[in-house]
Amino acid sequence: MFYYQIDFSDCDPSDAVRFEIERHLQKLDRLHDRIIECHVSVRIPHRHQRKHTYHINLQLKLPGKVLVVDRDPDKNDTHTDIKIAIRDAFAKLTRQLEDYVRQRAEPTPAPEAPAENWA
Repeated sequence: MFYYQIDFSDCDPSDAVRFEIERHLQKLDRLHDRIIECHVSVRIPHRHQRKHTYHINLQLKLPGKVLVVDRDPDKNDTHTDIKIAIRDAFAKLTRQLEDYVRQRAEPTPAPEAPAENWA
């Protein structure tokens, strides 16, 4: 398993939330074996509002690449459930990681030699 750090900004740390995040991190580890580290940040800006919306930021470091997901909910987003916010952020990161793995697996076409002028 790769190194990871989970930060709770503007909110109290929760063992249940930490467990949920670690479960998603384990899935990423099975998806790609060259992950170096991951930083997860959980925030609740505007705590004074009645409904808390959770903001999830993920930074996944790979050899030569950093994948970033910043799940700041927009006006139509309903990330008032922490598990849904985490699920959506990790789903987006998983898609990015799958694209990265697919791009690295595709052979790069050899450059075409310029046509020689036989005239």
